[in-house]
Amino acid sequence: MQAPSSIFSQITSVLYPAEFARCAAQFPNRRPPRGLTAYDHFLALCFGQLTYRESLRDVVVCLQAKRPLCYHLGFRGQLSRTNLAYANRHRDWRLFQAVAQILMRRAARLYQADPADPDWPKVVFALDASIISLSLKLFPLGFYARSRQAAVKLHLMLSLQGNLPAWAAITGAHFQDMQILDRIPVIVGAYYVMDRGYLDFVRLFRLHQAGGLFVVRNKCHVKFRVLAARPVAKSTGLRCDQTIRLTSDWSVESYPQPLRRIRAYDPENKVRLVLLTNQFDLPALVIAELYRKRWQVELFFKWIKQHLRIRGFYGRSENAVRCQVWSAICAYLLVAIVKKQRQIPKTLNEMLQIVSVNIFEQIPLEELFAMQSEVLTPKVDKDHSQNLLALND
Repeated sequence: MQAPSSIFSQITSVLYPAEFARCAAQFPNRRPPRGLTAYDHFLALCFGQLTYRESLRDVVVCLQAKRPLCYHLGFRGQLSRTNLAYANRHRDWRLFQAVAQILMRRAARLYQADPADPDWPKVVFALDASIISLSLKLFPLGFYARSRQAAVKLHLMLSLQGNLPAWAAITGAHFQDMQILDRIPVIVGAYYVMDRGYLDFVRLFRLHQAGGLFVVRNKCHVKFRVLAARPVAKSTGLRCDQTIRLTSDWSVESYPQPLRRIRAYDPENKVRLVLLTNQFDLPALVIAELYRKRWQVELFFKWIKQHLRIRGFYGRSENAVRCQVWSAICAYLLVAIVKKQRQIPKTLNEMLQIVSVNIFEQIPLEELFAMQSEVLTPKVDKDHSQNLLALND
């Protein structure tokens, strides 16, 4: 009987070889490293993410220690630190971005069938950005003026159905958040929930004309005139629900249409929220709850920085940093897709911890996590428990 594939191979099998080959054909390397294919490079970076290797040397030493199993893991080339370092520096990072986009679409299709609140819209995205700090001496590629340190910025559009990344981009740290509105894909009827850093009426009106619906936190200096007011239940935390029109010369020219202004109080964080939206049909309480759910993207940034390798980097070039960040997103999506396809009840954190110490095991994933559940919940012997009760008496 043929032994099952390794745990690592079962996770990476989510990505079909033909799909990766099409991505690699779009971004060919002029001088590829000898003996190391693009797929080997991708597998090595994902292996480092799933096992939390500290450096390229750690990745190579760990794989060479299990050299007979490397073929079963999917590696076909010659793995060496020099080859991986050269590939990190010279292979186009857009290859890994294209792979991540394929995985994002697959994860979205899997998680769109999850039950949702009927009062909520089906397609909701939370848009935010996070700074990834670097060493200014080692990475003189970005500059963040407030803290005077090298850094890059990860922009992410998180789908609130499944808390999965739906779109991402990596820019320099000086790149303003509102400028990313020029790049995001706009889906007609989808909701885009954003913080006050994205309040730019020119770009928001462009989003409105494209058919997108936005919920953005307002700033205190915005001047407006109230056109109509609707009653609200103050016991729910709402304070007002108004239809307004902007009055300053620049804002009137930038956004000539009416807007909806909702003011609410968040008792958990003790914050007063003033929201602007171009959606007039949903209840005001649902709009406020949509903005509160925006916190999920902050939790995603915290989770990925804690559990994946995007704080210590395998290379000092900008290309190497981008390759590693995109590989981290790919690793997250691979595990999320496997979790959904195999109906594994574990959390993503538990799955990563278990996979990291069983990466070479040749056992079905369902059986591996079933074994872990049995270990965590041992059976109790009735006779033994009765003896303990007798001793206590």
